[in-house]
Amino acid sequence: MATSDEVRENVKKYYGSRLDSSGDLQTSAASCGLSCRPVSRSVTEALRLVHPEVTKRFFGCGLPFPSKLDGCRVLDLGSGSGRDCYAFSKLVGASGHVTGLDMTEELIAVSRQYIEYHQKTFGYEKPNVTFVQGYMEKLSEAGIQSNSVDVVLSNCVICLCPDKRAVLQQAYNVLKEGGELYFSDMYASKVVPDHMKEDAVLWGEGMGGSLFWQDLISLAHSVGFTTPLLVSATRLQVHNCELKAKAGDVSYASTTYRLFKLPKTSAVSAATVTYKGTVADFPDQLEFDSSHCFKKDVPVEVCGEMAAILLTSRFCPDFKIQMSDQPESGSKAAPQYCHLNPFLLADKLGSSMKQCSKTGK
Repeated sequence: MATSDEVRENVKKYYGSRLDSSGDLQTSAASCGLSCRPVSRSVTEALRLVHPEVTKRFFGCGLPFPSKLDGCRVLDLGSGSGRDCYAFSKLVGASGHVTGLDMTEELIAVSRQYIEYHQKTFGYEKPNVTFVQGYMEKLSEAGIQSNSVDVVLSNCVICLCPDKRAVLQQAYNVLKEGGELYFSDMYASKVVPDHMKEDAVLWGEGMGGSLFWQDLISLAHSVGFTTPLLVSATRLQVHNCELKAKAGDVSYASTTYRLFKLPKTSAVSAATVTYKGTVADFPDQLEFDSSHCFKKDVPVEVCGEMAAILLTSRFCPDFKIQMSDQPESGSKAAPQYCHLNPFLLADKLGSSMKQCSKTGK
């Protein structure tokens, strides 16, 4: 197996010099930002205002844009050319701040060129975006302080990292209590075999390094995060015949999950929660994830973990929360996580990207 350093160097070369635009990728991942779920007006507007040269070199696989970012301190892991960072810059407002982190020197250079452009476009007195070169597994070395970030975001780059546990642990460390990791990534339908992990192109496409979706759950718990919440999913189709043959019976999905960092002392108690309709762009209902849709003024019973998330996160002011008098009863049965399967959700929503190779390769 290649070492972590060797994997990183291969990825740097793949994205720093070989790829000139997202059209050079060999899966449909780069275009699956066409979400099967409606995109808010604010996000649509923010993305529209991003400079086209920045968007041209966007290699993400989803739309990791959670609601209620105004005033937040945001960290974007694997920021690439800066497309998402500049959209976040608009969404957090002048009082918020966005830090984009990427290990690829060429992409950091591209992103930094447009700081002043977006500052003027958004009408800010000073820039609210910073780009730093560094590794997701070593955030402290890049100057990111512990307990300093409200939201960590990432768009299809964790699959490129060989040590995913380190990435999740670092994200957990830099988040404040009540903060969240909201990220899109490529996931595999089964454990990816070792021979695929050795293929530099498969790894560069995200296929060799994709995590089996069920393994994310245990990984998140081991780090300290809540159980992942499945937001959206889209099946990916490999349009390069050679890579498709190498993948065999392994299927892929572009998936968005959200994980929260709760206080160590948060009580696990079920609750009845009522959405107030106060989150911008969502006056009637708030789709928190694929299993929780909160309608304005309609009481909903939630489990202890979801109650703790709403009580300690930035969404607390948007809900009336009535905690249960009784602690949530523990079950001896192993939890079932079928509702977190991105392939089932993608099939339910009928979402699958179908396209030919843009480059004819």
